[in-house]
Amino acid sequence: MPYLRAMSYSASKKRYDSMQYNRCGHSGIKLPAISLGLWHNFGNADDPKKARKIIRSAFDSGVTHFDLANNYGPPPGEAEKVFGKILKENFRSYRDEIIISSKAGYYMWPGPYGEWGSKKYLVASLDQSLKRMGLDYVDIFYHHRPDPDTPMEETMTALDLIVRQGKALYVGVSSYTAEQTKRASGMLKQLGTPCLIHQPRYSMFERWVEDGLMDVLGHEGIGCIAFSPLAQGLLTDKYLKGIPVDSRVGRGLGNGAITNESISEAVISRVHRLNELAQQRGQSLAQMAIAWVLKDKRVTSVVTGVSSPAQLKDNIDSLKNTSFTKEELKSIEVILTS
Repeated sequence: MPYLRAMSYSASKKRYDSMQYNRCGHSGIKLPAISLGLWHNFGNADDPKKARKIIRSAFDSGVTHFDLANNYGPPPGEAEKVFGKILKENFRSYRDEIIISSKAGYYMWPGPYGEWGSKKYLVASLDQSLKRMGLDYVDIFYHHRPDPDTPMEETMTALDLIVRQGKALYVGVSSYTAEQTKRASGMLKQLGTPCLIHQPRYSMFERWVEDGLMDVLGHEGIGCIAFSPLAQGLLTDKYLKGIPVDSRVGRGLGNGAITNESISEAVISRVHRLNELAQQRGQSLAQMAIAWVLKDKRVTSVVTGVSSPAQLKDNIDSLKNTSFTKEELKSIEVILTS
């Protein structure tokens, strides 16, 4: 991936004036209500100039949390490399103002130690991530997905070890069920490294977290940071008139993104009706979808992936109206269940 020559950068002096920061569970950490995810748009097929602009715009707007993982790109690892270069060239003096998170759990290298949740894999993967980003430590390190074969005790012990080694300040889990989260939290508490945060997929179109997980997080004092609050672009105006040729679906780019099969007539009908309700609220559909996730006070932040500074601003502007009337919530339920 070609890189631009480093350009001087001074962060906006007003960067903390308007962003909302929420306490993460029972910890001492606050996260911005909107966090920037580097899942897509930071790979070798993307414009490095645009990536730099997005990260600068995010920080200038008070977005202090940048969410990565070992497999983000594409190819896997590329997003961490891109972010590390921008961090070195533009954000070195701001490191203490930034929360950087990474994860491990998905496939990264061949053989029996290249994925899932063994201590061998997690420690090695984080070492690789730190090297790619040019960091001594990350602020948050997640186990990215539950491992059906490795004992949870081994995975949690690995997370505790990573903190004790100074390679991460906090740890979390992603996509764990309510029961798995409760077990993991208990183990980490006994080890002396509490679970800071859980990152589940959560949107109007995917609400499994409401079936017990949110109650566990509230009881255990664990923060919640929702990913894919826009259902990978479905809860935006992007698909109201069909599949754009420049979208990742239209361009045939996968990497776990939304597929043609997900965009059915029934789904698009719901999107149109939700869009009408959003307009009545004076919001874009994306803004209403983000606000809807944030309405639950147990949600600390949402991770949004954007392809431009303008899209980032639109997402941040959702914070201007995060309240819903009973009538609005009822109307949304009717649309989602019809």
